[in-house]
Amino acid sequence: MLILGIETSCDETGVALYDTRDGLLGEALHSQTELHARYGGVVPELASRDHVRRLLPLTREALEQAGRRLEDVSLIAFTQGPGLAGALLVGASVAAGLGLALERPVVGIHHLEGHLLSPLLSQPAPEFPFIALLVSGGHTQLMRVDGVGRYALLGETLDDAAGEAFDKTATLLNLGYPGGPALANLAETGNAGRFDFPRPMIASGTLDFSFSGLKTAVLTRLRSANADDAATRADVAASFQAAIVDVLTAKSLQALDREGLDRLVVAGGVGANRQLREELADATSRIGAKVFFPPLRLCTDNGAMIAFAAALKFPRGIEGAASFPVFPRWDLAAAAQSTPRR
Repeated sequence: MLILGIETSCDETGVALYDTRDGLLGEALHSQTELHARYGGVVPELASRDHVRRLLPLTREALEQAGRRLEDVSLIAFTQGPGLAGALLVGASVAAGLGLALERPVVGIHHLEGHLLSPLLSQPAPEFPFIALLVSGGHTQLMRVDGVGRYALLGETLDDAAGEAFDKTATLLNLGYPGGPALANLAETGNAGRFDFPRPMIASGTLDFSFSGLKTAVLTRLRSANADDAATRADVAASFQAAIVDVLTAKSLQALDREGLDRLVVAGGVGANRQLREELADATSRIGAKVFFPPLRLCTDNGAMIAFAAALKFPRGIEGAASFPVFPRWDLAAAAQSTPRR
């Protein structure tokens, strides 16, 4: 079965073709970074319009890569939520239109489920059950995963997600947009031991997170230090990143211990962070556990994770329906119990 995956939840337009026998055959991705950079963040209306412009050309590009025709597609999968409402509607509309034209079933996929399952595309792939650390611009969650569609939320952020904290701190450092990767690059040149920033909730006894206070601590430090000094800015970035990584690592190990598991899966954009990867690899190795990451290109939003999730959830296909609702806010654990779909 050949599956066309469409991802338009925010500021990346992703299309991919996944064959249940031959694997990932083609993928195309367009990032809107340059489009939104002048505004310092994502502008939803501009994001939606750019998805309209990019989606069909990217579909043709993925088909050419795969050496397949549109008529060869058996199932069309699109990101149904969560995300920006207008952006989600673009992907849903195109998926529904293709489904009607080709007389193929169309299915909606939860964006976070796509991220959560994407490490299974790597080799070696993790076996169930495992702990998943979902860490991205808008989400920081720990989940127990016992199988496809079998997810239990263990902890989540009470305020800013880790990716949001990266972006907001990058703004304080005048690093522009997108801030997270720029801050991580600056941190490579800094001294992470210079500033002793707090590790919020690291010893709270829960698996929840909180990062807004850490951002405030950075702001306070910048007001008392020489924020125009290049070395100080790099040291602040490195010290901030170290605090985030320490908390994510500690909570992940606590989750493994509480659930009695020895496999950790990391997914989401922040999963591409080099220091986080290194520290999680070292920490899990010390306790005899293993950590799995998706390939770097699949850490950001992409169509491959949507097509792959559909392949795992609907290996025998699915009957179509007449509507294509989207869900800008959509809890993954609850959605797994009763997945809205077309």
